[in-house]
Amino acid sequence: MANNPARGDFLGHGRKLKASAIIVAAGSGVRLGPGVPKAFVKIGGRTMLSYSLGAVGQVSAIGEVVITVPEGFESAARAEAAAAGLGVPVKITPGGIERQDSVRIALGLTSSESELVIVHDAARPLARPAIFEACMAAAARAGGAIAAIPVADTLKRVADSGSAIVETVGRAGLWQAQTPQAFRRAVLVAAHQRAVNEGIVATDDADLVERTGVRVEVVEGSTANIKITTPSDLAIAEAIIAAGMAQ
Repeated sequence: MANNPARGDFLGHGRKLKASAIIVAAGSGVRLGPGVPKAFVKIGGRTMLSYSLGAVGQVSAIGEVVITVPEGFESAARAEAAAAGLGVPVKITPGGIERQDSVRIALGLTSSESELVIVHDAARPLARPAIFEACMAAAARAGGAIAAIPVADTLKRVADSGSAIVETVGRAGLWQAQTPQAFRRAVLVAAHQRAVNEGIVATDDADLVERTGVRVEVVEGSTANIKITTPSDLAIAEAIIAAGMAQ
């Protein structure tokens, strides 16, 4: 597991790498029910996208932001970005059919001058700026890094054909992946190109990068950095914010 570095010192030599941030905000959010895309659902009076933009805006090494949204919500995303006052260029694009497609589309819009790319799901609105910085620092050193937390629950493997338990899985060494996830830009571009060429489908960018043999490290995230999927998740996030545990 990577250690948290000093703020902004991504190489340990006093030089910061230039970085692009991709915020994946193209999810439909059907299970949430409000009738708007997930990233535009409000928590504590602010959209989920607003929280992610606020975190990214506090990371000095990020020089541009690319946001993927459902088609037709470009103007809404532009208004959120303007309200965030990021002070860096913001590009907004319709996402793809799957999350992987959305990241690939956004990656193609990042500047070739960026040495790092950090990818974050707007559905995790409570990620703090410090975890973005820690992931970027580890990625600068290793090639890739993700936020994750140790698995706390006992895991059971269930038969595909029914509900019978076939194995209890030891949780030692198991971590639950989160976002943000950061990579050297060239590494992430190569991983996505390989996925296109070989028809690889993965649930996160770290999986694609791992398949290329590049080292991906774990940076300890936070239990507050939850993924919003259901109305009960919204209630938990509201409670976290009310308790002052959010950014």
